[in-house]
Amino acid sequence: MNPALYVVGTPIGNLGDLSFRAVETLRGVQAILAEDTRCTRVLLDRYEIRTQLISCHKFNEASRLDEILGRIRSGQAVALVTDSGMPGISDPGARVVAACRAAGLKIEAVPGPTALTTALSLSGCRGSKFFFGGFLPRTSGARLRELQALAAMNVPAVVYESPYRIVKLLQAAQEPFGERRILVARELTKKFEEVLIGTAAELLKRLETRKLKGEIVVVLGVTDGMGPGPVVEGEDEEEEGLRGEDGDEGETRGEGEGGDEGSC
Repeated sequence: MNPALYVVGTPIGNLGDLSFRAVETLRGVQAILAEDTRCTRVLLDRYEIRTQLISCHKFNEASRLDEILGRIRSGQAVALVTDSGMPGISDPGARVVAACRAAGLKIEAVPGPTALTTALSLSGCRGSKFFFGGFLPRTSGARLRELQALAAMNVPAVVYESPYRIVKLLQAAQEPFGERRILVARELTKKFEEVLIGTAAELLKRLETRKLKGEIVVVLGVTDGMGPGPVVEGEDEEEEGLRGEDGDEGETRGEGEGGDEGSC
């Protein structure tokens, strides 16, 4: 492979979602920079990839830069991965990419799944505009101000949240989002994937007494034409509405055919 930094997307849950090109890239490079080498080893073992792993996370990313640049300058191909999804999207990696670009080194993307786009595609949102807010602030005041700002945008807003803070998010979202619909997606692409939709108040009733696990993606202000809230410019009037909402426990989809779940 040509000397370069290869930014590789990895599965967000189901190990079967790794692309053919990603497999070829991870096999072909001389080293893989991994957010958590233990997590990435599970993925590599699934595809019998034996490439050297190098730890590269938010706590040591800066100190790794000289080594990474040196490897690529010496003719090596180096891949960059995180535990799931695309590096640099609410994950480490941006600093490595920026350093390689500043050094004039080649950077190539090998796209893969992201929780952001997966949740958005399940929401049924109509139109072409949305906003990605990453993780909301942890303090109550800052969280509320951020939610108020997102509600004022009048486009769907996608955020990530911990299962330990999802109830607090929904409590805070009641005032700014009112009767506008919200989608909560949990354990995307895994065996116990769950997708719930409703107002903040409705979702609170379904979630406040449950002990949730797994990463959560929230789509605030779903613009599917099925409830209150604006439909953003460019909507398709012939588009189908959101999928059905059967059962209080939400919709659960089975594990992808032939796929495995990751350990991270």
